[in-house]
Amino acid sequence: MAKVEIDYNKCEGTDCGECVDVCPMEVVVVEGDKIVVKSPDECSLCEVCMDVCPQECIEVDD
Repeated sequence: MAKVEIDYNKCEGTDCGECVDVCPMEVVVVEGDKIVVKSPDECSLCEVCMDVCPQECIEVDD
């Protein structure tokens, strides 16, 4: 299972949300006013969320 972590000290949440927009597996989603990792077992390890994050607050590891 993939390990997807968000550093909430850096994350701008819904003010940014670029990771949510690009995740093809809908693993990174909006919940309330926060970005959360939902169903990390469905992550395809494409790392697109890491690539688009302007704050570099997402880590994907297998």
